[in-house]
Amino acid sequence: MTEKKLAQRNYYGKALAVLAESDPNVVVLDADLAESTKTSEFRKVAPERFIEIGIAEQNMIGVASGLAASGKTVFASTFAVFASGRCWEQIRLAVAYPRMNVKIVATHCGISVGEDGASHQALEDMAIMRAIPNMVVISPADAHETYAATMAIAEYDGPVYMRMGRAEFPTVMEEDTQFTIGKATTLKEGNDVTIIATGQMVYQSLQAAKALSKEGIKAEVLNMSTIKPIDREAIIESVSKTGCVVTAEEHSIFGGLGSAVSEVLSKEIPSPLEMVGTNDTFGESGSPDQLFEKYGLTCESIAEAAKRAVARK
Repeated sequence: MTEKKLAQRNYYGKALAVLAESDPNVVVLDADLAESTKTSEFRKVAPERFIEIGIAEQNMIGVASGLAASGKTVFASTFAVFASGRCWEQIRLAVAYPRMNVKIVATHCGISVGEDGASHQALEDMAIMRAIPNMVVISPADAHETYAATMAIAEYDGPVYMRMGRAEFPTVMEEDTQFTIGKATTLKEGNDVTIIATGQMVYQSLQAAKALSKEGIKAEVLNMSTIKPIDREAIIESVSKTGCVVTAEEHSIFGGLGSAVSEVLSKEIPSPLEMVGTNDTFGESGSPDQLFEKYGLTCESIAEAAKRAVARK
């Protein structure tokens, strides 16, 4: 873990630039946000395979479906609130139902969007996409894993939704990390409590584990970067050892990582579970640090949740 601060969307752009040269079948679409989503990096290399749709996200998904039907591997990007909300019906019927090879990659997820406020802070997108049949849902831990995940989903034949944050935040994965869809990564071993995290909450969870160790609590930390299909085996193996769980996500506790983990626990290995995430609320305008503190998305919140979980064993 280097803890060097990097932006996920920049590394998405780097990966697209590599794909532009290595895979002539890849086509990239954007909805008037290429500089923000960093699909502009692909445009620099392969402008003939980049399509600027404009402020018409529903149409972008329709075009993406048509291109995929003709055999292309299509990346379509915009902000998460638009990707998961504005064009939900088009994604459901034109991408997921026919299982088209379209990768919907969204930036500006979670409250770390910051000053843009509630209208642009997607806290429901994983829940929305996880409910759609045939859809893979990915939330990388940092910039390095975003790069690896982008390369992996380019090889995967089928619909994918991948979410990324806006701001720079610390890296936890190595620069040459590998990514396998549907597999969690154990970043720290422990036997007292399992902390399952996704996105930038992975870093917060590792910090929480450090703090807990000073109090004699050994936390195991799993990076659950694929929300669907979730790594059931990794959850069962870890919780069989620790006996209790904390989930941590920059997303609503309804329908996201916490819900996905609880579904596994309730069926396979009933155990005390505490969820760290936003609790049935919209965000607001403020700096990312201020919002993380207000909404309880901090390493301190995760550590307190871990203590509650351990006490319930």
